[in-house]
Amino acid sequence: MATTATDSSRIQSQNLGQVLLDAGLITEEQMLEAQQHHDSGKGSLGSLVAKRGWVSPQSLAMALSLHLNLPLIDLTRHGVQPEVLRHVPEDMARKHHLIPLDVLEDGLAVVMEDPTNIQVLEELTARSGLRILPMVGVRADILTAIDMNYKASNSIEASLAEIAPLAEEIQAPSGPRPIEITAEDPVVRSVDLLLEQAVRDGASDIHIEPAREAVIVRYRIDGLLQQVLSLPRATLAPLLSRIKVLADMNIAETRRHQDGQFSVKFGEDEVFLRVATSETSWGELAVLRVLGRPVAILDLAGLGMAADTLATFNRLIQAPFGMILASGPTGSGKTTTLYAALDQLDRRQLNIMTIEDPVEYDFAGISQIQVNRAAEINFASGLRATLRMDPDVILVGEIRDAETAQTASQASLTGHLVMSSIHANDAPGALFRLANLGVERYMIASSVMGVLAQRLVRRVCDHCKTEAEPTREERAAYREELGEDLDRYYAGMGCNFCRHTGFRGRIGVFELLVMDDDTQQLFLQGASAAELKAVAEAQGMIPMRRDGMLKVQQGITTPAEVIHRVFTLK
Repeated sequence: MATTATDSSRIQSQNLGQVLLDAGLITEEQMLEAQQHHDSGKGSLGSLVAKRGWVSPQSLAMALSLHLNLPLIDLTRHGVQPEVLRHVPEDMARKHHLIPLDVLEDGLAVVMEDPTNIQVLEELTARSGLRILPMVGVRADILTAIDMNYKASNSIEASLAEIAPLAEEIQAPSGPRPIEITAEDPVVRSVDLLLEQAVRDGASDIHIEPAREAVIVRYRIDGLLQQVLSLPRATLAPLLSRIKVLADMNIAETRRHQDGQFSVKFGEDEVFLRVATSETSWGELAVLRVLGRPVAILDLAGLGMAADTLATFNRLIQAPFGMILASGPTGSGKTTTLYAALDQLDRRQLNIMTIEDPVEYDFAGISQIQVNRAAEINFASGLRATLRMDPDVILVGEIRDAETAQTASQASLTGHLVMSSIHANDAPGALFRLANLGVERYMIASSVMGVLAQRLVRRVCDHCKTEAEPTREERAAYREELGEDLDRYYAGMGCNFCRHTGFRGRIGVFELLVMDDDTQQLFLQGASAAELKAVAEAQGMIPMRRDGMLKVQQGITTPAEVIHRVFTLK
């Protein structure tokens, strides 16, 4: 009697369960429960044991590889060939946790979490017209590979052929004009894909830049711009028109600066984007800042502070009044730090209010005010209004003018905990920035409890981390800070997971200046920033340069990253 696909799957699942049992990875009771789960059609045995945590994904993949005599593929080392993605739709890849790897002489190699699923194998054969060569992979690696390889570019380029007639309709001699755009238009699909891919890649900004013969699309990922697309010039007007419609901007205006914002939903996640446009010599430029990305606010412990720095900062944010400043340039993570600090406070017993431009994350239990210059709501006026609403804690998005600086300082002296960001190179520099804005030294010394200065450095990719030999400059910088030799350090070789950059994600480098009695007196006596820093270091402050090299010592980042991001301060 012929064996059906379902029977084959059941036999393989039974055998897999026995393999896991014989290997001591699951108990007999767990095997029976998983088999019943599979027989009822609720999913494969392998998926259930991994989901329940009975077997780690790595152990499961190894057991499947040994049992089925299939190769175990490390997707951090094996690159997916872009042309094979057309054989497997992205929705199918995500649903069944698989990704095509390459077309070999014998057929289509597909890396799968569960190669025992005969129905999926048959569907892959029908879709591709090729013999399927199943291989085994770890689920998390497969999902990451899907995110990295199913890029928006292919779908966008497929839509571009349909945009040309639309571009001629939008770009008339009298200037751009609005047209009727439906959800099925190629312009809409292209913009949606651009935004979705940016969010998936963890981009903080999207640049749509006109050039002489093309339109360049770049994403800022981990602080660096990366080109993702080069589009025909004819696509500029339709793409920008669609973005302007979403952001409620003037579609006919191309020569003046414009600002707008909008939100889009990807599944259950809502993402907010702030848009700025400007005329350049080659046409209109647009930059979209990605805000409110669907990620959880990091807790303070996850930001990368040294243990002593974290303990002191936690103590400061629990104070009933005073001012705490986060200093650093744009893009150094100040807002993330302040949000993480707010998230530590008791919202049930405290009235917490914010004035932000823009509101980047929606907090439950916190009253958030959006800066609105058309309604004459700025940081200073918003702060004054907030003080009449019985606040305990106030977050001011940024101190950038004399009025806001004065009002924030006064608020911190009248029973309120004030947190804010300020642009300064280091922690002592923030105090002098306040003084330059017109705040008297005695008021700064009385109101400021602490200044947390920070930078962001890229993390070495854990998937391709290997030892490397430092250069002479790196050795000297390391020895200067830690007083010891650096013989080897960890660096990323480059892999699919880090887009072959050697880095994946970023971490903070910090220094925390606490305004204790000694520091206050020095500041009031007219001490310089260098003198304040020397006293703070003598009292235990870890300067950013040292904190960065400690992260090199721990294998988190590289000496070159610290030198580039932090050592330029000196």
